[in-house]
Amino acid sequence: MSLLTYEFMVRALLGALFTGLAAPAVGTYLVQRRLALMGDGIGHIAVTGVALGLLTSTSPTLTAVVVAVLGAVLIEVIRESGRTSGDVALALLFYGGIAGGVLITGLAGQSAAMLNTYLFGSITTISTADVWVTAVLAAVVVVVAVGLSPQLFAVAQDQEFAQVAGLHVRTYNLLVSVMAAVTVTVAMRTVGLLLVSALMVVPVATSQQLTRAFRMTLGAAMLLGMLAALGGVVLSAYVNAAPGAAIVLLALAFFAAAYPVGVWLRRRQRLARPFPGPDDVPVPAGFGEQHSVVPEEHGHEHGEQCGHPAVPHGDHVDYVHEGHRHAAHGGHYDEH
Repeated sequence: MSLLTYEFMVRALLGALFTGLAAPAVGTYLVQRRLALMGDGIGHIAVTGVALGLLTSTSPTLTAVVVAVLGAVLIEVIRESGRTSGDVALALLFYGGIAGGVLITGLAGQSAAMLNTYLFGSITTISTADVWVTAVLAAVVVVVAVGLSPQLFAVAQDQEFAQVAGLHVRTYNLLVSVMAAVTVTVAMRTVGLLLVSALMVVPVATSQQLTRAFRMTLGAAMLLGMLAALGGVVLSAYVNAAPGAAIVLLALAFFAAAYPVGVWLRRRQRLARPFPGPDDVPVPAGFGEQHSVVPEEHGHEHGEQCGHPAVPHGDHVDYVHEGHRHAAHGGHYDEH
């Protein structure tokens, strides 16, 4: 009998679909900012939000969203202040969030089993209302992550350059943090608060093994996340295992399969360029869009009157155009 004949499985697959798309979309920017574990910190903060919902007899999802967003903003403020490192800020909120959640759950008279459904996920019990909430929040996250990808990538890659280019760095950093908080709460019924960070990071790491351009990395990560989420739910149904664990293990299996391919691709690229020139700049795997040659049919001539911000760069001047820096080089432009 097909799994689609069961209504709860249809709801579970829909929830997994939306979660699998949204989590890697945000995770791509977190990985680029070297904040891969931020999802873990926010997840533990959200435990307090879930407990507050149980205590006040309101929606745990709603209270978790509010608390997670506040925690994410606080993490970003502490990081930006420079008074302590991001790791310390995450650790402080990590322990405070999980301890507060356990304490408040006990005060609410709820058992540990109730909290476990949020800690480790319980996608097969997701309701129709939960599916709608997940769909709406995930859609917002994906639209923002894809629609503002040039700005968000510029800020994540080089904050000083982004500031010179006129971008509001603090605003975009806070936006990524808020999206991460929303994604964590969206995924808590799918993979659980303790495993959500894996769905945000592992598909991105897998995509980086196979792609060079940033947009390709973002798209491939979302595709891999969706496949891992859907495949994990189906696999768990047939082997009678926890869906959250199955999703994460399947995502890790994708990474294990992609890693040797990535090693082979990088080796081929090195052999194709055995004599690197002095102007070659190493680029992190998965984000190679930062330095490429724009064809001569660029369609725009940069200069003092072109209206694009000029940024001094060594012995020449770059012009900020469509989220990238263009530098005149003979009959074409180098795109950084």
